[in-house]
Amino acid sequence: MRGIPSSVTSIRKKVFTEVARMAYDGAYDRMEALPYAIVPGDTAKYRESIFLERAIAGERVRLAMGLPLRPVDQHTVLSEGVTESAIAEKYYDPPLINIINFACHACPTRQYRVTEYCQGCLAQSCHQVCPKNAIRFVNGKCYIKQDQCVKCGRCAEACPYNAIIKLERPCEKACGVNAISAGERGIAKIDYDKCVSCGMCLVNCPFGAIVDKGQIFQLIHSIKRGDRVVAIVAPAFLGQFGPDATPERITPAMKLLGFSDVVEVAVGADLCTIEEAKDFLEEVPDKIPFMGTSCCPSWSVMAKKLFPEFKDTISMALTPMVLTARLQKKKDPGCRVCFIGPCAAKKLEASRRSIRSDVDFVLTFEELQGMFEAKDVRFADIPKEDEVPFHEATGAGRGFAVSGGVAGAVVDAIHRLDPEREVKVVCAEGLDNCKKMLMAAKAGKYNGYLLEGMACPGGCVAGAGTIQPINKSAAAISRYKQAAQRQNALDSQYELTLPELEE
Repeated sequence: MRGIPSSVTSIRKKVFTEVARMAYDGAYDRMEALPYAIVPGDTAKYRESIFLERAIAGERVRLAMGLPLRPVDQHTVLSEGVTESAIAEKYYDPPLINIINFACHACPTRQYRVTEYCQGCLAQSCHQVCPKNAIRFVNGKCYIKQDQCVKCGRCAEACPYNAIIKLERPCEKACGVNAISAGERGIAKIDYDKCVSCGMCLVNCPFGAIVDKGQIFQLIHSIKRGDRVVAIVAPAFLGQFGPDATPERITPAMKLLGFSDVVEVAVGADLCTIEEAKDFLEEVPDKIPFMGTSCCPSWSVMAKKLFPEFKDTISMALTPMVLTARLQKKKDPGCRVCFIGPCAAKKLEASRRSIRSDVDFVLTFEELQGMFEAKDVRFADIPKEDEVPFHEATGAGRGFAVSGGVAGAVVDAIHRLDPEREVKVVCAEGLDNCKKMLMAAKAGKYNGYLLEGMACPGGCVAGAGTIQPINKSAAAISRYKQAAQRQNALDSQYELTLPELEE
């Protein structure tokens, strides 16, 4: 759904904008009125009543501020808990990914349905191939008895008219770790023991019932308090804010929001590349059979959850976010760091005990767009003389944003360090494919390989917090990568600083 304007994306944008505007203004007494600003008028547009639309908008506002969902069976005001959340510090009340129950459509679970295109043909191939005799013909048309159907799909494959379709919940289909199922009354529920917070369910729910918690409210408090907040921006930012948002205009635009400086996370990606290249040369295959990349938190968590025997094969290199944050705090010990990127899971990564002091806040591109709207920042209005180009990162680091980019960068660095070393690579995008890759590794098929895992199909450019179409983002990243003055990560000016950042 990324890049396709819809009522869901429109409401999300309004929510982030109104929360940001309220935080900048400091008028918290306006919180109760925000649902009316997000859903104006007296007539429902998308649901059965305007009251339901505003109730959902209200819960979205709370989640955007990091607040928990309210209990449906108890009377509480929308602003319940706002005082506790109105702080200039990271505020996180788990879980990260939430389902607004009364926004869920209770979609049908996986099943096969016969459409109007059934021709009632003489061959009756669907009936012939059904192993459970679940297909009948009623008034000359095919009919599937759901209580007998085992969802094998043979009937759909056999139908010459493609009249039988597979119907799945979009959220359940998008979840690569089978963490979503139908609960009471058919409402979707999340098994948080399985969930790795990739956010794919969030962006694939057509009813916008799944929402992640945000830190935009607390970040703006920190800015208003006068903190020096440095924005570290993931390379997937290319094109996210429209054609006028060139890389040179990102820094002055962010400073209009109150950030003190802006740095490419691709700088940290270069350092991550160097560390993973050296680790691979030292450890594969003498110490570990293969090595998996480390930069995607959802892939890393999934691998360690489902394949605990492989926990030591996932690179221990710090992620680009953490390396970039540590680099900034080394330069300016008093600053605060806000990671801005495409990923919902980074919010959890930044809350880990070993990392929470490095990254103070995490925002997605969608949330940042809300800040731009709240402050009425227009990229086209930024004077030429205020433009600041990014020049510190290499093309290798910038390429981390797309599937295959991490492995490609690591291989290039390995070839520089050891030109004779052959490196075989397998890349998987989407958690379901990542699981298949690890199953093959478990069978010994990838001994000696470098494995790259990306939770989002397409890589970081397809993250849950992105705005524009995935293919458009990938093309923009390719051009941006080629424009870098240096291409190999080993040419990073910060390579010698790496040992200090790992301490």
